[in-house]
Amino acid sequence: MSVNTSLHVSNTSRLPPAVEWTAPSFTRAAQARVAATTLLFLFAAVSNLALLVSVSRGRGRRLASHLRPLIMSLACADLMMTFIVMPLDVAWNVTVQWYGGGGLCKLLCFLKLFAMQTSAFILVVISLDRHHAILRPLDSLNAHHRNRKMLQLAWILSALIASPQLFIFRTVKAQHEDFTQCVTHGSFHERWHETAYNMFHFVTLYVIPLLVMSCCYTCILIEINRQLHNTKESSLRRSGTDMIPKARMKTLKMTIIIVLSFVVCWTPYYLLGIWYWFQPEMLNVTPEYVHHLLFVFGNLNTCCDPVIYGLYTPSFRADLARCCRCRSAAGSPLALDPLPAQQGSEHRSDPPAP
Repeated sequence: MSVNTSLHVSNTSRLPPAVEWTAPSFTRAAQARVAATTLLFLFAAVSNLALLVSVSRGRGRRLASHLRPLIMSLACADLMMTFIVMPLDVAWNVTVQWYGGGGLCKLLCFLKLFAMQTSAFILVVISLDRHHAILRPLDSLNAHHRNRKMLQLAWILSALIASPQLFIFRTVKAQHEDFTQCVTHGSFHERWHETAYNMFHFVTLYVIPLLVMSCCYTCILIEINRQLHNTKESSLRRSGTDMIPKARMKTLKMTIIIVLSFVVCWTPYYLLGIWYWFQPEMLNVTPEYVHHLLFVFGNLNTCCDPVIYGLYTPSFRADLARCCRCRSAAGSPLALDPLPAQQGSEHRSDPPAP
């Protein structure tokens, strides 16, 4: 998968001949992309770090033990996207060409794909956990061990899938121009080889996670509908959600919205990528700002996860409010007590979900 996700021709494996090629510049569209990405970086860094601190040290520790590693892993994956993908994208658009040398070219291209892959796979693990919680509630005793194994597998698979980046990316200097770029030039003998490689990562980054998550939540909705139908047949005056613990339903709604935000944010960008892989001439018919806009919109997903979690988790909102009060009163850095001294009504409304 091409690492410079702006989809410029200068960063693909087949560069045009030097006589027809002019070095790209830091255009207004690229400047707008840098400004937007910088704002997303600041918000994503603060919100995801706050989420990680809340779950590990604050009131968020009241979350069920098998759910904490999932939320912490999701926050860590978002932080990898924040501190690797976004700064790399900003710096690369500002400098236009590559100044980091061959070793850094390979390493950062690997870390970028690794971060994106991990983020997608952790959403799959969360979906599988919700599937087990709703359809097999009696297996909740094994949930912690099962989730730990799935998370380990997600991180290992992400590293393996991203490892080819260490071999196919290299620095190439343009002929007759003082211009160096980090590209896959010379790594693929045929155009279709590169297309197949990109399609493989499209399948692992988007298609497979989307299919697994869709299957999980479809089965969950079918089960909820079945329980609701059985309730109506037995003439019991209770809703389908009463058949499932409220805390579990609350967590289910939160994870569904998190998955939907992933789909909404990244689908346009991946569709643009498919169009480019099969019809490279599309660069001549689509405005440059479209490529920049869709990538920035995809990065918005990193900011959505902590916001969605905060909307469904009073403990996280309480930690943020307490942090703001402490900083306004003393001007000191964030310092959360391991657990709150008093359990008010707000915290009783945020029970651990099995």
